[in-house]
Amino acid sequence: MRKYFVISGFAAAVIAASSVAPAGTGNGSTSTGGGTSSSGKVPTFTLDQAILTALQRNPTLLNAEQEIKRSKGVIIQVRAQALPQVTARGNFDWTDPNLVGARIFGTTTGTTTGPGTTGGAASLVESVPSQIREVQQPLAAPSPTPTTISNLQASDVSYSISVVGTQLIFNGTTYPQIRGTFFQRDSAYFAFRNILDQLLATVKTEFYQVVVNRELIKVQEQSVHLLESQLQDQQNRFEAGTVPRFNVLQAEVALYNQLPLLITAQNNYRISKITLAKTLGLDFQPRRGENPPLEVIGEMPYNPRTIALADAIELGKERRPFLKQARANVLNQLQQVRATAGQYLPTITTSGGGEWVSSPTNSSWHDISKGWIATLQGSMPIWDSGAIAGQVIQQRALLSEAKITYEDDVRQVELEVQTAYSNLQQNRELIKSQEKNVGLAEEALRLAKARLDAGAGVQLDVLNAQVQLLTAQSTQLQAFFGYNSSLAEFDRATGAQSTYSESFANLAPRATRSKTYDTSSGTDATGERKKTSTPSAFPNPRPRRESK
Repeated sequence: MRKYFVISGFAAAVIAASSVAPAGTGNGSTSTGGGTSSSGKVPTFTLDQAILTALQRNPTLLNAEQEIKRSKGVIIQVRAQALPQVTARGNFDWTDPNLVGARIFGTTTGTTTGPGTTGGAASLVESVPSQIREVQQPLAAPSPTPTTISNLQASDVSYSISVVGTQLIFNGTTYPQIRGTFFQRDSAYFAFRNILDQLLATVKTEFYQVVVNRELIKVQEQSVHLLESQLQDQQNRFEAGTVPRFNVLQAEVALYNQLPLLITAQNNYRISKITLAKTLGLDFQPRRGENPPLEVIGEMPYNPRTIALADAIELGKERRPFLKQARANVLNQLQQVRATAGQYLPTITTSGGGEWVSSPTNSSWHDISKGWIATLQGSMPIWDSGAIAGQVIQQRALLSEAKITYEDDVRQVELEVQTAYSNLQQNRELIKSQEKNVGLAEEALRLAKARLDAGAGVQLDVLNAQVQLLTAQSTQLQAFFGYNSSLAEFDRATGAQSTYSESFANLAPRATRSKTYDTSSGTDATGERKKTSTPSAFPNPRPRRESK
């Protein structure tokens, strides 16, 4: 049964499942390359545009697509062994006329006359080909008159043409190998899907990393501006004689300690954009100089999702292309075992065709020999000193390894789902813990400044309050980023990153049947669990062929 995979509509599902916050508006003009540019030089991307660009340009995904095409070529190559093959052969020879006589008579001399000639003439007659002697004998029989041997001429041109068709009738290896190539194609297809899901999670994580680094720069800038104003205030107070020089020094030290954090945040922001550009497959443009390769448009979303761990693990076992790829490898290896053991069975082939051979005395096309040829061949190993048995042992060991790997992959999926679920819980709790903490830290800083202005507080209280506010803001941003990146990893681990359409068609002339697997995000716009009617592709962790 031939299986055609058609990947359709998954980009739309990816966009719908990306859960991106409104990107806002800008003055940039839309470009056809998947991004927008406000200045005409630096492309800007929303999350959706970044995903679409990665699907078009990411080299890892493009290589996986070529691997699918290569596996289809393997199918065609192996299948050809069981189909008829027709071969046309031609042979054309030309011999210098000066050598024709030497080849016929064994010498370059010309004629012999008279019956009394001995030795040389006799040997020359003996060397004449039997076909020519048969032509010459009727001429010499009626009378004993001398014979002119030089009249016997062979053609200096010879040719032959044959058209032969061969057909495999039976063997024990070709047909299992053909079935194995279909599982190889399935494995390549599921590898493509696995890489695609990984790419989507990577793009989301790197996009959110750019966003959080941009927000961290704002936090650091606010802190620097506050410390600058604090330093200016203390400088004014010192000049007025109300505070000692020590207060000015404390403010300066706090400001210069904060500047490296701002510089680090700016560097992290630049590197995160370069990393995202590489994932999207964007080339370096020398004309941009030190300008960033791209800009992102969007905020850090927070859409809490209610998740049942047991259901998520079962969902991962059903949808993960990683497991489907491992199962296809098991089924392919099973066919390799059968193909290897099939070498014990007989091999029967037949061939037939026509052949046209030129005459040995002239090169006329009308004077040729032609006819039909047919051959039936069979072979069967009787004793090979254990060569086939050794190959069977190797293939069975490889089959056992594939099964063990598959079972371990099932546990790996369970681990990845549980890890992503645990990270989601951690970041959700961090977000809840920081919801009020930022407001409290802002209020504490305001009170510390008011106390200092009123002369009831000290400068150290203001600096401590500023540090606490910075810590709370950074923790909150990192928690938002951690939740979104963990959510992207959770969708990858459960195979819910995109939607695929798989169509199945039989070799026999029957109606085409198709099944659509909805593997889009498991939540709707409100974050609630969607009800899907996805057919179970993995009812149990044991490898078996998918229903078609």
